[in-house]
Amino acid sequence: MAGMVYLVGAGPGDYQLISVKACEYLKNADTVVYDRLADERILSYAPKGAEFIYVGKASSQHTMKQDDINQLLVDKAKEGKVVVRLKGGDPFVFGRGGEEALLLYENKLPFEIVPGITSAISVPAYAGIPVTHRAVATSFAVITGHEDPTKGNSNMRWDKLSTAVDTLVFLMGVENLPHITAKLIENGRSADTPAAVIRWGTKPEQRVLVTTVGEAAEAVRKNNLKPPAIFIVGDVVNLREKLAWFDNRLLFGKTVLVTRAREQASKLTSRLEALGARCIEAPSIKMAAPADAYRGVDQAMDDLAGYDWLMFTSTNGVEHFFDRLFSKGFDTRRLGTAKIAAIGAATAQKLREYGIIADVVPVEFRAEGIIEAVKEQITAGMKILIPRAQEAREILPEKLRELGAVVTVVPVYQTIEGDLNGQEIKTMLKNGEIDLVTFTSSSTVKNLLNILGTDGSALVNQVKTACIGPITAQTCLEHTINPAIVAETYTIAGLVEAIEADFSAKA
Repeated sequence: MAGMVYLVGAGPGDYQLISVKACEYLKNADTVVYDRLADERILSYAPKGAEFIYVGKASSQHTMKQDDINQLLVDKAKEGKVVVRLKGGDPFVFGRGGEEALLLYENKLPFEIVPGITSAISVPAYAGIPVTHRAVATSFAVITGHEDPTKGNSNMRWDKLSTAVDTLVFLMGVENLPHITAKLIENGRSADTPAAVIRWGTKPEQRVLVTTVGEAAEAVRKNNLKPPAIFIVGDVVNLREKLAWFDNRLLFGKTVLVTRAREQASKLTSRLEALGARCIEAPSIKMAAPADAYRGVDQAMDDLAGYDWLMFTSTNGVEHFFDRLFSKGFDTRRLGTAKIAAIGAATAQKLREYGIIADVVPVEFRAEGIIEAVKEQITAGMKILIPRAQEAREILPEKLRELGAVVTVVPVYQTIEGDLNGQEIKTMLKNGEIDLVTFTSSSTVKNLLNILGTDGSALVNQVKTACIGPITAQTCLEHTINPAIVAETYTIAGLVEAIEADFSAKA
């Protein structure tokens, strides 16, 4: 039985610009064949067990020839696979999607086209340059800049193209820029016409070089601008002075190291990227089953109805506790009449996702805050269960025992060293390529330093560090790292607010 091939446009670089339809098809893919310019975060929409085949092309370096890519799609479809051919930009705008679709047609294989946002309009938009404007430009053309200037006959009608259209957008044209600009001038376009070269448009690494047609080639050479980039010509380029927005954001041009566990990093990353930052996700920790293989929590769950209080000290604790509860065939009725305490707003919100409203949420989001909030409600002999990380501060169970409570602490997960490339991070720190390191727990501090080795503290101290709260900040100090930013509200939102306030004050 023949499969199905979806020729899908992944958009220009910002992974959030992919369409809803593209995401839906990715979710059902058996095989994903993807390009260099498709942000790899898009791949996370596909099932973990899917087959991923990289066929990217960088200038003259091709992982796979186009004819071979075409045949690959045919072969996979004949195997009965649901294939998503993921292409940067739009499949039919210099994406060679037409060639791929024709071979599928010739082999009587079903296919569907899912358009993507082309870089021809989106990259200028992110640079604050509209390709049309009622008072400036009423037409635009999209041209390949990849035509070989040494071939005998050009398909370009330079005599018509150069002056007939207000705005010209050349894709993949940086390496041919001397030829392109010479042809434009030779055929009547003024050398003084405003122009811009935009590299890695729509991504945090975006770089915009405003110039003129006559000076563009030399400006690119002097500034060492490399592909991928587009070249835009026309008076609309002047509008960037007022309409630039993407690269005017607070953290634009800043690189932030996010050390959270991989499965949790996206929340912090997305907030920082919204402020313009380029985020490097370097998970110094990852979650694992507790060392006792859940024996402690399993025993507690057998007698959950006997506890007077359940106290959760993190969102991770909530998530892993309920995952284990459900895996044993229980549901929230197992909690009986126990009161629930959450260390802070984020933990309380995580509980609400499981249909539980916390009875106590302290004003101060740490163990001391829970003690202060519940001390009048604790009487001698009360049974309290604390599901938490393997390693955690002991102040909460100790203080509760001082109040006469019978406290059971059960690990529901442990944090272990993440699988980041320590040497790569060391090199970036040494080269000054990182502007800020974020720490969201004491374990992220300890494990990052373990991974970096003996000079880890010295390297981290060379850049600004931000901590989610005073406990994490204290761990930094214990390892001779001086945190520059400490959140007053001990949540991801609070951490981002503190970072934003710090950079705003220095702007």
